[in-house]
Amino acid sequence: MVSGIPLDFLLSQVSSSALSKIIVGGLGPGNADLVSEAVLDLAKTHPTFLRTREHPCVDMFDVSDSFDHLYESERHVVDVYEAIVEQLVRESRERGTIGYLVPGSPLIAERTVELLRQRKDVNVEILPGVSFLDLAWERLGVDPIARRVTIVDGQRFETEAAGLSGPLLVAQCDNRFVLSDIKLSIDVEELPKVTVLQRLGLEDEAVFEVEWENLDREFEPDHLTSLWIPELPLTDVAGSIIDLHALVRRLRSECPWDKDQTHASLIPGLLEEANEVVQAIESTESGEGSFEDLVEELGDLLFHVMMQSAIGEEEETFDVADVARGIRNKMIRRHPHIFEREPGSPMPTKEELVQQWKMIKAAERAGIKPDRG
Repeated sequence: MVSGIPLDFLLSQVSSSALSKIIVGGLGPGNADLVSEAVLDLAKTHPTFLRTREHPCVDMFDVSDSFDHLYESERHVVDVYEAIVEQLVRESRERGTIGYLVPGSPLIAERTVELLRQRKDVNVEILPGVSFLDLAWERLGVDPIARRVTIVDGQRFETEAAGLSGPLLVAQCDNRFVLSDIKLSIDVEELPKVTVLQRLGLEDEAVFEVEWENLDREFEPDHLTSLWIPELPLTDVAGSIIDLHALVRRLRSECPWDKDQTHASLIPGLLEEANEVVQAIESTESGEGSFEDLVEELGDLLFHVMMQSAIGEEEETFDVADVARGIRNKMIRRHPHIFEREPGSPMPTKEELVQQWKMIKAAERAGIKPDRG
């Protein structure tokens, strides 16, 4: 905010032509014949950066700058993407128009491009590239429209695949850590089948099946590795939440009382249900109540969360997925001793953890990204 004027308003008053520009080009799936002339010309006419040099076509370009070093220096891939975007915006401000080359298509499973297009302080132009998807559908013999295939990013599998079922194509499966996270995120009795797709269109192309439990052990992943899951089973937790979400939406649509509720009108009931949860916990601990009572009261409280989220969804402000993602990301931020602790380093004491929690919470409230060292 400048002199009481919101930054978004100031930016909206600036002509888009006055903003710097980032031209994003796609390198395609790896075959040199599939790189467009427009993308080839990009590096000849503008300072250009590679997201990664781990792609068969990078030698076609006289480009030395890449962001591979960020994958080594940052501890979380989300931080890598944010750091790439920040550096690109800085470079564009200093140099005017710059180029940015990414594997495959800029519009398919490319998080950095998503983040760039959300920025209001830079113009983004896309030079389409051939996606690996065209080759994948041909190799698999799959019509993605008829099969209603969902495409997810392997780097964000747990979040993007939450609540999904049916066929999935998983991109960006470039290391064993990603494969391990994917494997462990599915907790069902009947594990799904999986087909590995590697280096499609190249001489050393490979397409083969592996057992789910061996997903992170039987082969060496690379930057051109994807997974085909013909039928992802729905977990009990996801299925129950989806059913409740559908029920609440129907109540909001058909029940006069539920339809009439607002965020504010639900406050008295929300407070009442929260107090009843506390009472149920105390009764259970004292032996006077039962876990069935606690489950019922927690369900009543969950219903309020779903109602608030349904109202937000209707108003296009937020939905229950935003709520779940938000608390998940917050807990990851506030537990660096779990998600960022170096192997072999000691676990902080409970007292140290309390102080750490307070420091991270204070930094969040101040709008400061906590320093992880």
